[in-house]
Amino acid sequence: MFRSISVMVFLLLLFSVIVSVFGYRAFTDILLEQFADGAFRVAHGAANYVNADRLDAYMADGGTSEEYRESWDKLDKLCNGANVTFIYVIQPDLTDYAYIHFVFSTVNHNTDYTPYEAGYIRKTTNEEYKMKYRALYEGTMDEALLFLQNKAFDKSEFHLTAMIPLKGDDGQPKGILCVQRQTDVLDIVRRGYVRNIMIAMLILTASVIFWEGTALSRGILQPVRIIAEEASRFARENTPAEKKLTETIRKKDEIRVLADSIDTMEERIQNYVKDRMAYTAKEERMSAELDMAARIQSSRMPSTFPAFPDRNEFDIYAYMDPAREVGGDFYDFFLVDDDHLCLVMADVSGKGIPGALFMMISKFILQSNGRQNLSPAEILTRTNEAICDNNENEMFVTVWLGILEISTGRMAAANAGHEYPAIKRPDGCFELFKDKHGFVIGGMEGVKYKEYELLFEPGSKLFLYTDGVPEATDAQNRMFGTDRMLKALNVAPDASPKDLLKNVQKAVDAFVKDAEQFDDLTMMCMEYKGPAGV
Repeated sequence: MFRSISVMVFLLLLFSVIVSVFGYRAFTDILLEQFADGAFRVAHGAANYVNADRLDAYMADGGTSEEYRESWDKLDKLCNGANVTFIYVIQPDLTDYAYIHFVFSTVNHNTDYTPYEAGYIRKTTNEEYKMKYRALYEGTMDEALLFLQNKAFDKSEFHLTAMIPLKGDDGQPKGILCVQRQTDVLDIVRRGYVRNIMIAMLILTASVIFWEGTALSRGILQPVRIIAEEASRFARENTPAEKKLTETIRKKDEIRVLADSIDTMEERIQNYVKDRMAYTAKEERMSAELDMAARIQSSRMPSTFPAFPDRNEFDIYAYMDPAREVGGDFYDFFLVDDDHLCLVMADVSGKGIPGALFMMISKFILQSNGRQNLSPAEILTRTNEAICDNNENEMFVTVWLGILEISTGRMAAANAGHEYPAIKRPDGCFELFKDKHGFVIGGMEGVKYKEYELLFEPGSKLFLYTDGVPEATDAQNRMFGTDRMLKALNVAPDASPKDLLKNVQKAVDAFVKDAEQFDDLTMMCMEYKGPAGV
């Protein structure tokens, strides 16, 4: 009798150990993942407060500038608001990564630690840190995580450190932003988990001994062994059992309840794994489809420059940066014949996949009409009729279209609700040409478009763009505007079309900084050099 009870108690304790071990590991992994996710979210949030291209300047002035103090204050508030231990920015010695230079250092006010001053130099903690720093600087890792026991302080504490590179406008790492979180609470929670498991199992064991006594030993030992084996098997294989525990254990007592709980747990875990796999597969499929759509969209617009290497009468360059994976802007240019060049700049009302589909349809119709030796007004009129015939979603597109007669420099153009073009005359500066707008394409049937004529002398330039340029917005919701656009063009008005577009892009980036891009950014520039042989 005593022996049977002893065996039963031993099996229950063994079962508790199995459940505790696997539960402890799973619980620890989940907590660590949550701690790490939280640290990386704080790190990416903190990166918005630091200008990577200014790190060297901060080091040079010892962190005394007002700009540096504003960034430090934001990091300090984030450090305490997010309840992390440290937020700091470093620049490692790139020769062997043996030393690190602190640029920013903030600490949680509830700790005994003190922040380092800007310019403070310290040895790298260990080889693992060196490897992570090198990987972040060399681009083999986008983010890094370390979990270890901190022996650099008097009190030995477990902590994790999340690290991300701070990249400048040239795309190169300028420093590393680190967020450290102490994980002592992890040990407390884990100990509480084990304690609760042990208490629950001790209560169960005492109840079984008290109520069952010497009787029913066989009725308890066998079910417990089956449950323990199934728990161990499931933890090891993570596959559903051929037969549920409740179908094997038919007694209506605590063991049956435990068996039912194990069955429910296995079923829920399996459902979670299936749902997670399905969700992951769906995300991957959507990502692949968006990537394919972006490639298709990109392939439908001219992207090889110089576009006409055998034609020296003109030079042309275009650029598009969609706000999403796929955008609604588009541009086009093509030779109608040897003496006529057609230029198109357009902006669809929608974004994402619907906008991209409408864009491709509009571009196809415009190009088809543009190759039929029609005037710009006739091209826009026919395009509007074709789109209005089947436009259930009531989308529209703004279009500027011009056809240049290469031999004379005369251009016929028409504007369907699009932005004003900017024109530079020889020896002059870029200025907006406020042409008369027609109604948008697809907005209303029966619209007749009018055209006008421009005369380009050798050295003249034409700049076309979508509203994503003047309406680019910074963090204070201020718009870039056409005045800043013209200023960027006139920094070097005699530059090549490619360099002119780069100057505008740099000006927009410097203005917007880290603010989110809400609209597509599309530009095109054409320089008329004169007829062949002149």
